[in-house]
Amino acid sequence: MGKCDTKVVGYFAYLTKLQVVCTEGKACLIAGSEHSIKEYINEIHPGHASEHTIRKTRFGEIKQGLLLGAAYAFDKKSYGRFYPLAKKDGLNVQEADFSNQENKGNRFLLVRLEEETI
Repeated sequence: MGKCDTKVVGYFAYLTKLQVVCTEGKACLIAGSEHSIKEYINEIHPGHASEHTIRKTRFGEIKQGLLLGAAYAFDKKSYGRFYPLAKKDGLNVQEADFSNQENKGNRFLLVRLEEETI
C-alpha cells in the first residue's frame, strides 16, 4: 500500500454493495463533500437521499477500481484531491478543465484508465 492510498479523496453513496450511485454513463460518482453528494443524490433520486449510505473514499480504493476497469465521475473538489495523488502514483490521468466540462453541460469529469496497447 502506497503512502497516498490512505488519503481521502471524497465521498460516494450506495443503496447496496451492488447499487452504487453512478452517473448516466455508469461512472461511480465521487463528490468533494458529504453535502455535495447529498445534493447530487437528491437530483438523481429526489426524496430518497436518506436511503443511501454515504461514506468517504480513499485514493487507494479508487485506484484499485480504476485498475480493474471501473469509471469514476469526479466533481471539481474531489478531482482537485485525486489528480495530484494519481500523478504522484504514476497513473495516466489528465489535468482537469472544469470550465470546458461545464461549457459542455457536465459538472463531472469522467476518469477511466485506458488499456495500454502492446
